[in-house]
Amino acid sequence: MDLGKMPNERKLYLCKCYFFAGFAMLPFLWAVNAIWFAKQAFGVPHFEEQKQIRKYVTFSAIGALISFAAYLTWIIMFQIHRAEWGEFADSISYILPAGIP
Repeated sequence: MDLGKMPNERKLYLCKCYFFAGFAMLPFLWAVNAIWFAKQAFGVPHFEEQKQIRKYVTFSAIGALISFAAYLTWIIMFQIHRAEWGEFADSISYILPAGIP
């Protein structure tokens, strides 16, 4: 989809939808929103809806970075401490490693 051909009101609507959809535990949508609308928010001549789009793009980028940092922290902690956590770690694992009782 070419954002240059889209009316500004529709750009704002789409940007806002992606931002609020990210709250449904979908931080990937925040990352897409931040990347996809970055040029519209910061790189084109001023238009009326640009200030709101800039706000949603900025908050989407911040939300994506915080979410990805939290996920990365959880993954690292789980991989390091899985054996120490014993039965609890087994109960929250999707795939149990073979050979570990």
